[in-house]
Amino acid sequence: MNKVLIVEDHADIRRLIRMTLEFEECEIFEASNGESGLVAAARDRPDVVLLDVMMPGEFDGLEVCRMLKLTPGLANVKVVILSASGSAADVQKGIAAGADAYLIKPFSPLELTRVVQSLATDARTAA
Repeated sequence: MNKVLIVEDHADIRRLIRMTLEFEECEIFEASNGESGLVAAARDRPDVVLLDVMMPGEFDGLEVCRMLKLTPGLANVKVVILSASGSAADVQKGIAAGADAYLIKPFSPLELTRVVQSLATDARTAA
């Protein structure tokens, strides 16, 4: 079963993502900001983190991504950036921060499912 952490400040978006991934038999964890996302990642050891960029609090999604990739034991976690900003510069910032994929909101549920399944398989293979 794939373990997925959703780090998103909007509860409705978290709920939609959860509903999409529950059909894929994922174990889902949630956090509403970067700080709680880092705590949840350390505690729950997800295969994939779905990470909003613009969130309230001390850390935005790009900083959380960088921190995950630098943390021993979490560096192999796959990160998918979810953002309404889809410019080439924004995508490049996400990739430079260490993201394994970048999805532009609104994204299709099928695309999200495909990316999560692919990256979760990669994460388990790398572990």
